[in-house]
This record gives sequence, C-alpha cells and structure tokens, in this order.
Amino acid sequence: MKKIIVALTALMATTAAQADEGMWTLYNLPQAVYEQMKGYGYELPYDKLYEADDAIMKAVVNFSGYCSGVVVSPDGLVFTNHHCGFEAIRSHSTVEHDYMLNGFYAKTQEEELPNKGMFVSFMVEQKDVTDQILALGINEMSLDRRGEVLDSIENVMSKEVTEKDSTLRLELQPFYEGNRYFATTYRDFNDLRLVFAIPKSMGKFGGETDNWMWPRQTCDFSVFRIYANPKTNGPADYSEDNVPYHPQHWARVSNKGYQDGSFSMTMGYPGSTSRYLSSFGIQERYEENAIRAQVRGVKQEVMKRHMDASEAVRIKYDSKYAQSSNYWKNSIGMNKCIDSIGLIKQKVDFEAQLQKWVNETGQYAGKLDLNQLKRLYDKRLRLSKAQLYIRETFLRTDELSDRARRINNGIQPKGHGKRQHYVFKDNSETFDASTDCEILGTLLKNYREKVNDPQFTPSFFKTIDEQFGGDCQQYANYLYNKSMLMKNGKRIYTNKKSFYKDLGVQMGIDINEMLSDLKGEFAKVRDSINLQERYLCAAKLRMEEDMPHYSDANFTMRLSYGQVKQYNLGGRPSGWQTKAPSLVAKMKKGDSVEDYKVEPEMVSLMTKAGQLPLCFLTTNDITGGNSGSPMFDSQNRLIGLAFDGNWDSLSSDIFFDKELARCIGVDIRYVLYMMEHWGHADRLLREINQ
Repeated sequence: MKKIIVALTALMATTAAQADEGMWTLYNLPQAVYEQMKGYGYELPYDKLYEADDAIMKAVVNFSGYCSGVVVSPDGLVFTNHHCGFEAIRSHSTVEHDYMLNGFYAKTQEEELPNKGMFVSFMVEQKDVTDQILALGINEMSLDRRGEVLDSIENVMSKEVTEKDSTLRLELQPFYEGNRYFATTYRDFNDLRLVFAIPKSMGKFGGETDNWMWPRQTCDFSVFRIYANPKTNGPADYSEDNVPYHPQHWARVSNKGYQDGSFSMTMGYPGSTSRYLSSFGIQERYEENAIRAQVRGVKQEVMKRHMDASEAVRIKYDSKYAQSSNYWKNSIGMNKCIDSIGLIKQKVDFEAQLQKWVNETGQYAGKLDLNQLKRLYDKRLRLSKAQLYIRETFLRTDELSDRARRINNGIQPKGHGKRQHYVFKDNSETFDASTDCEILGTLLKNYREKVNDPQFTPSFFKTIDEQFGGDCQQYANYLYNKSMLMKNGKRIYTNKKSFYKDLGVQMGIDINEMLSDLKGEFAKVRDSINLQERYLCAAKLRMEEDMPHYSDANFTMRLSYGQVKQYNLGGRPSGWQTKAPSLVAKMKKGDSVEDYKVEPEMVSLMTKAGQLPLCFLTTNDITGGNSGSPMFDSQNRLIGLAFDGNWDSLSSDIFFDKELARCIGVDIRYVLYMMEHWGHADRLLREINQ
C-alpha cells in the first residue's frame, strides 16, 4: 500500500508540474489542471468557468478575428486593447479630428461610431468529434483532400446548427497536430461601435522602445459596444435602429487589486503556437525569423521617415507600421531566446529520448521516422526561405504590388466577353503614393541583394535591368506614374493586349507565378512533413499519457492560469508591478525618447495619480491573439487586460519557459482612472458598476 501511495504522489507531482503551463480548452479541462488552479488560489467551482449560466467564458469574446475582449456591462460594453482597436480609431481619424492623437469619447450612445467589417464572437459550445472524423479515413488523405473533406463535414455540421438557430455558426478544426478534431459553435455580432479611446501617447506609451519589454506603463485599452436587433437581442447588421446588446453574463470589474503570488487567469483566443514542433521545424522557423526581421526593418525605415515628415501620412500608416514592427521585433526576440536557452538542442535531446521509447515499446515503429523528417525539412528550407522573401517583399507592403497581384489572382472581372474589365476604386485615404513607391523600390533592391538564386528571381528583374539600368527605384517610380493599375476609376480591360503589356500587370503575373511554383514544390514535401509531425505529437502524447497535455493554440478559446509573479534574469529581479511614478519618470525623457513623449496634460494627470498601479506580470501563458484577453482573479473578477509578453520569453510560441515566460497586463484600476480623470466618462463608469 505504501508503494502505491508513493507512486501516486509522484504521479500527481509530475502532473502538476506539467499542468503549470498551457492554453487549455474549457469544456474538457483536465481535473489535474483544475486542482492545480485551486492550489494557486482559485476559489470557484468548475462550472463557473464553462457550464453555469454565469460561467465567465460567456463574457469573453473573439474580437474581430485577431484579438480578444471581454464584456463588462449589461449593455454590451467591451474592453479590449488599444492596439486591437487601433485600426478602428485610425479609420475615423482625419487631420481635423485626429482621434489617434487626441483620443475619443462618445458622450452619448448616438455618438458611438460604427465600424465596417468588425465583429465579436461568443463561443457557445465545443465538443470532440474525433471518432466521427477518423472513421472517414481522414489521416490517410493528402492535405488538400483532407481539407476538402473537412470543409464538407463542417458544412453539414453547420447546416444542422443553423437549422436549430440561424444566429449560430460552427467551425471544425484539428487539434494536437491533427490527432484530434473539435467542433466549436459561435454566435457573431457584426454591429460593433467605438465608444472610448485614450490618446495614442498613452494607449501606445513606450512604442517600439518598450514593445515586448518590462517594465511597462502602457495604458493599452479601448472600449467598444455591441449592438443588437431591438426585437430579438440577437445579431444584426449595422442599423440606426439597433440597440445595445444585453448579454447573458458580463464580467464584474474589481478595484480590489492583487498581491505578489495572487491567482491570475486569462481567457481569450490565442492565435498560433507550435510547441509540438520538431527540432527541424524550429530550425526552419529560426531561418524565417531572420528573414522577416531583415526585410521589415528595411521597409519600416522608409515608412517611419515619411510618417515623421507628414501628419497625413502618419495617420495612414500608424496602424500599418505597428502591425509590421510588432512581429519584426518578435522575430528578433524569438531567435535571441532560441539561442539563449539552447532550444534546438533541447528538442534534439527530447527526440532522442522519444526514439528510445519507440524502439523499446514498438509504439509508432514503422511510422515515426526522425531521419526522414530531417531530410524533408532540409529539402524544404531552400523553398521556405525564398517564399518568405517574396511574401515579405510583395504581400501587403505597397498598394501597387497589392493591385498587381489581385488583378491577376483569379478575381472575377466585371462584365463578359470583350467587355471584361476591372475597376480599382479610389482608396487614397488608406495609402500615400510617394511612401508606397519608395517602399517598393527599396524592397526590390533588397530582394535582389538577398536572393541570389536565379530560380527565385522573378522575370520582371530583366525589365529593370534592360529598361531602367538596374535601378529598382526608377522602375517603381515608373509603375506608380504610368501603370494603368494606379488609375482609380479607370476601366481596365483584362482581355486586351494592352493589359498584358502594362509593366505593373507583368510584375503581378511574375509574382503570382513564382508563388504558385513554390506552392507546387512545397506540396511535394508538405504532406510527408505534416504526417511525421503528427506522428511525433502522437508519440509524445502516448509516452506521457499519465500527464495532461494541451493542444497548440489555433484561435479557439483557451484558459491559462498562474500567479502574479516577477522573474529573475541573471540574478536581477524584474519586479511584478509598475506604478505611476515610474511612468512620470519616463515621460520626463520625452524630449530625447520619442516614444515617451506625451501631452503636458498627461504628465500632470499621472503626477496626481500617486501610487496608482499601472501594469503587472503574471505567469499566464499567452501568444498573439491573446491581446485584450481579460485577466481574472480567484473569483472571476476582472483585474486587467493582457497586452504583451516579455522579451526574455519570446520563444514561448514554440517553448514555454516557466521561469522566464510572463504575461504583461494593464491594471484595470489604471483603465478606470483614465476613463474617469482624463475622459470624464461618468456614464460608462456608472454602467460598468451596475
């Protein structure tokens, strides 16, 4: 009996250690994870997470397909990060009414601003449908065929759901590298309106200087409201007749704060992690990170110079620059962390251990072949590097490249026969021709310098050499001045000979052909790599079957739990919280550090704030997509909003280091202070406190 107790104790200790990280699905949360949550101080029963009428998951939303958010009032107010609402704020801004620079507050519901294309999604239900999917022989199919079959199954399941309730939709997704499949039901609300935004100086305080860094003082929040059909309280497209949505449950905001060691839980929609990835896959990621950082660094230098020279350009490019620079810095930081913790060697050592287990048990023998996996990745690396250079150079970088690809990318032209044509609408409010033209010329020059393989040199570079003396900027200037693609409102007849003589059209054809060729080459090894990665994950799950395992993030709702806690780097404690005086100290450096420059009003406001808590660290496990995720205390009360990770753990997308990995959150008391003392948003504060 004593031996059994010792064995069980050891198993529970191992399980707890494993459970101390992760992004857990809620409907099947392992008991070991819930017990560990209680050990950290969680005080409520499990059903308050997922099953009860007032389960906290019912207040958490997918924010527009790229962030997370939380409903905080009975009238559908939603908190998310400032950077998640940034594009909405930018789209409503003009030089005369610059809401990014000056902030925005709708003093009445009539002043709340609608946002085309934005939405929130509530998760209604999730269930495991693996047996149903595997019975179809899905794992024996090619990746393309598997995708087609899964789409068909998803359509059938969706139809069954919408026949019962037309406001619902269903998504079918693979989990655990395709070893399991879950069906998730959502309800979408498409009328989402901007209610409150603080000035960018505070919402993005620290800018690129502090991005991914600690300590932080950024007041990273914005406020939106969900509107609904007045008759049904259900989803509805935008209408002036819509009314505020009344949710089944909303999160209660807490002003009680937290202490070092307090329980903390995030709930949101983490986008993508790859923690089951092989050492060979991590090496490929490392090479790609280096390319992404290099190309974006070149592009951002041009953007920043033009933004500094013109307020109108700054308004157009603020959001674009932020999106680009975020993962520019992430790529740099991730590679730094991969090197510093020796992650690739750690993976190699684990794979050797796993291979030994396979040899001893016979499990997955004849299936998992790590030597084959290495050969496949070696073959693909040349292709993946070329593809990333092309994507970073031409995809979503400048307007002409975008138009050149779109018009040659299978978009159906208007009209028929001899009258087939395409018209580009005037979207000049979204870009600056001079800025984009220089971006294109600079990136073309960079591509030529970095990609020396003739196989991956698009044909239009011959045109640059023959007609423009090899000058990439002259070529870009010509395209922006002469190509029919830049003539807004002009009918472009896509079946005329003149269409194919246009140099912009030719560039788009060459880029698309290059991407298509690379896609074909990728396909030759893709299925084999995915199969081996799936076997690798399955073997790990089997070898460690006595421990709970979470699936990689895939933008489905996940729970992460932990504690408020600092970290130590080289014997230097980080501290676990920042307060107002540290912000004022940085503000005083605004003349020399642009990212710390704020309006005099803000200096006065924060000087008066005393020891107001600003931001804090927790051990919660987050990644991209978690931005705006609510941070809850032990009683499901809102204490903050997650907005970043720390520089020393940027490899966490592929490896979670519990000693270094931290989630950075903005304290909800900081949020409320700014709403009250800067925005004087009394009506919102009363609504939140109902």
